[in-house]
Amino acid sequence: MGRSISAVGVDDLVKAGLAIEEAKEFHRVLKETVSGAKGSDPREVWRELLARKVLKPWYPHGLHQLVYYSVYADWDPSTNGPPIYWFPSLYQSKQTNLGRLLENYGSKILGESYKDPITSFSLFQKFSVQHPEAYWSIVLKELSVSFHEAPKCIFDTTDKSKHGGTWFPGSSMNIAECCLLPRSHPRKEDISLAVVWRDEGSDNSEISHMTLKELREQVMLVANALDAIFSKGDAIAIDMPMTVDSVVIYLAIVLAGFVVVSIADSFAPKEIAIRLRVSKAKAIFTQDFILRGGRKVPLYSRVVEASPIKAIVLPVTGNNVGIQLREQDLWWKDFLSSANCHPGSNSYIPIYQPAESVTNILFSSGTTGEPKAIPWTQLSPIRGAADSWAHIDVRVGDVFCWPTNLGWVMGPILLYSCFLTGATLALYHGSPLGRGFGKFVQDAGVTVLGTVPSLVKAWKSTMCMEGLDWTKIRSYASTGEVSNIDDDLWLSSRAYYTPIIECCGGTELASSYIQGNPLQPQVFGAFSSASLTSGLVILDEHGIPYMTKLVLVKWVYSLYTWDQLIDCLMRIMRKFTSRECQLTKECT
Repeated sequence: MGRSISAVGVDDLVKAGLAIEEAKEFHRVLKETVSGAKGSDPREVWRELLARKVLKPWYPHGLHQLVYYSVYADWDPSTNGPPIYWFPSLYQSKQTNLGRLLENYGSKILGESYKDPITSFSLFQKFSVQHPEAYWSIVLKELSVSFHEAPKCIFDTTDKSKHGGTWFPGSSMNIAECCLLPRSHPRKEDISLAVVWRDEGSDNSEISHMTLKELREQVMLVANALDAIFSKGDAIAIDMPMTVDSVVIYLAIVLAGFVVVSIADSFAPKEIAIRLRVSKAKAIFTQDFILRGGRKVPLYSRVVEASPIKAIVLPVTGNNVGIQLREQDLWWKDFLSSANCHPGSNSYIPIYQPAESVTNILFSSGTTGEPKAIPWTQLSPIRGAADSWAHIDVRVGDVFCWPTNLGWVMGPILLYSCFLTGATLALYHGSPLGRGFGKFVQDAGVTVLGTVPSLVKAWKSTMCMEGLDWTKIRSYASTGEVSNIDDDLWLSSRAYYTPIIECCGGTELASSYIQGNPLQPQVFGAFSSASLTSGLVILDEHGIPYMTKLVLVKWVYSLYTWDQLIDCLMRIMRKFTSRECQLTKECT
């Protein structure tokens, strides 16, 4: 056990990295804050420290460690659970997306049981599981989802041959069009910033930006060029970093009625070939090189080795591709010129299809065998964006950044989460490991930052983010790997202890089944509840539930790989009754 907070002296503060005079002043403030807490409960002491912003983001990490671990020095996790580092206030809760929803609808759907967003969250989560139609009818109004032909209902269970029912029966839509049109709610105007970005190596340059109108025009230009070459329904791959160009290409493929094949830009030729073969892709968008840490890493050459299909190649810098292309391949500028045959290359009539139409083929990681093709329908983006809206609290006007790739599930989720909620997509064209990325986060005014734990560990160990201002960040999100408590302590402290929303799900789900959220206290490396509309139970070896509550902490099951954990939970969920298996119903 460590030293309790009342025993921390000036010498301890100096050892933690403060200068002597600074340590004396901090010690005075610390004593005053501890004595001003409501009782001696460590949670109340920590809550008071956060309320007064005693721990500044620029203080040495050693000081944050000293105070946090001293506050909870006598805490017994076996009795009390893991120590809480973030508490929602009633005022803050009512500003969140979920809080607004509950304040508007809580009394109507929960009756006299409704008290306030924090107290009533668990009741609302259960309601969302038992009444998914009611939940989705509310949430759809908060997202940029519109139908070309309105559905007959939200959810239809009359056709017993369709396990899990049918969502939005009789509807037609184009989910890419939903991303590109201005709306009054959520507020999206033609002049709204849709995308902001910066290239690696240009860390002192202005942030580049694209308005919603400019994005729509670029997407329509590419859609017209696609129509000049391909047939409707063709599968077209993207093997590129997540840049503004790849986002435009992705939306254009969906807008024009084709199917995106998502391939991570880190894959070797063999892995690329498998995905192209399985998806029966007719062409692939790629780059000549990838820029990482000041080095040009070949990408086009890997695509050439993987497959003879047509490649449309973008330059990593400038306007010209820096390599010789095969005869069947096209430079990006030549591809775009094929749109000139259309009199209105900046206009386009979207292809409307049923909600269950496939728009994107993603793949499992392949770490436990040959990668599995995972089709996303037009429903998948709605589920992913809804989780971001509700659990990560992505709002209109937010700037949302998450270093990822369109080849992984978080790439499309990030894209749709921004454009369906009215947030701005923030992209760094380069490696997220160094200070350049952190400066982009600062300069772009990022308010929601997604991470993976290994990335946070690299930032912390290299101290590359020292001196940068991340205090505009209102929410973090983390997924993909086992979290480390001390690394998360460092990350959260960069923004006055902003919550880190842990997410666990899968590509098949287009979302998470267990997460944190802004209406519940948060614990480092832990999930606070099942996702909205997700009902979870744990079964014993006889298939009988033996727990009434499910609490999973990422750092507890570090012996499992992420894929193994997901496969295990999916096997459990297949045993659910139809009433319990709302998760399967949601993930069409």
